[in-house]
Amino acid sequence: MKMAFSNPHITATAVEAQEFMDLSRRYRVTGVPKTIINDSVEILGGLPEDDFIAQAFPDLTATS
Repeated sequence: MKMAFSNPHITATAVEAQEFMDLSRRYRVTGVPKTIINDSVEILGGLPEDDFIAQAFPDLTATS
């Protein structure tokens, strides 16, 4: 993810859903990839970068 490289305040962790079933249940993983941001934004599936950013940060990408 390019943002993690350009901003030291952003971190990411990848978890193997089948090996960490407690986390899979906690975050209700029903498919992969599933991205969870600050326990509030959930994105299921792979998206093009622009679409991912729009879903992850809707306030930054909203048009007037």
